[in-house]
Amino acid sequence: MGNEANAINRPRILIVDDEAAIRRFLRTVLDAEEFSLHQAETGHAALAAAAAIRPDLILLDLGLPDLDGVEVIRRIREWSPVPIIVLSVREREDDKVHALDAGADDYLTKPFGIGELLARMRVVLRRSIRQAPEPICRIGGLEVDLPRRRVTVDGAEIQLTPTEYELLRLLAVHAGKVLTHSQILRQIWGVAHVEQPHVLRVNISNLRRKIESDPTRPRYLLTEPGVGYRLRAE
Repeated sequence: MGNEANAINRPRILIVDDEAAIRRFLRTVLDAEEFSLHQAETGHAALAAAAAIRPDLILLDLGLPDLDGVEVIRRIREWSPVPIIVLSVREREDDKVHALDAGADDYLTKPFGIGELLARMRVVLRRSIRQAPEPICRIGGLEVDLPRRRVTVDGAEIQLTPTEYELLRLLAVHAGKVLTHSQILRQIWGVAHVEQPHVLRVNISNLRRKIESDPTRPRYLLTEPGVGYRLRAE
């Protein structure tokens, strides 16, 4: 009875990859982490499994034999907010941006480190069980008090412009998740500014000068080259 209860409480992970060797490798690694594992080899099988199993997290390859992984993400996002981490050999920035814009929560390029994969899985799983954003986001010495619109670093209050605060607030609400340039520009400045990445770069630079002890080696506000930014979650 106890074993059955433990199995029920384990996070359900759906692995979507057409390569049997990759599925075996992930199963071997993740079995030791007490996940409940499920597999799919094609895009259509992944869609059916996502609806039937209702996984807590999907690990998705983009190069599937029937549907492109980005299309799988789009179809799942029509009805489910389930976290999706892309695991792909595709290294082009455009591929990462398209997957994240379609609704993926994170993107790891193969080959990847197991430690990094497990860390990112923990981040999205923690975020997905929250019913609402935490009223105060604490990351190391950085604290973003959302109700009071107050930001402190190591206890000292930081004065931000309204735009800088909204930018930090957006990243804090999605801490640990990569937000693409276009996602951020659309949210903060509106659709008309989506093709103006320099506006974002300037504000990120200004924000780093205020919250980072060394803006050239940021601890909190991290860059995903060519893709976007994320606020460190732990």
